[in-house]
Amino acid sequence: MLDEPFEAVDPVSAATIKTILRGSVAGGGSIVFSSHVMALVEQLCDHVAVIDKGRVAAAGPLAQVRGSGTLEDAFVGLVGAVDGGVRELSWLSH
Repeated sequence: MLDEPFEAVDPVSAATIKTILRGSVAGGGSIVFSSHVMALVEQLCDHVAVIDKGRVAAAGPLAQVRGSGTLEDAFVGLVGAVDGGVRELSWLSH
């Protein structure tokens, strides 16, 4: 289990990590990692789970969970975004 393996990693190291992960999968392995960067998840994963408040809100093949939009759109919809995803962030409004 890798938690945010690309956080604070330079592009060269990120490319190296991706190569290692893809090699492991090509060799028959499975990789489980968590990320808040949906574009990265779309790039690397074939199966995903969206977890909201400790509960699985959706899981399955990427295309199924993503639907016709982006994974980010699906994630926002699944976790209960209000008014089209616009919420106030208290730490930005002061």
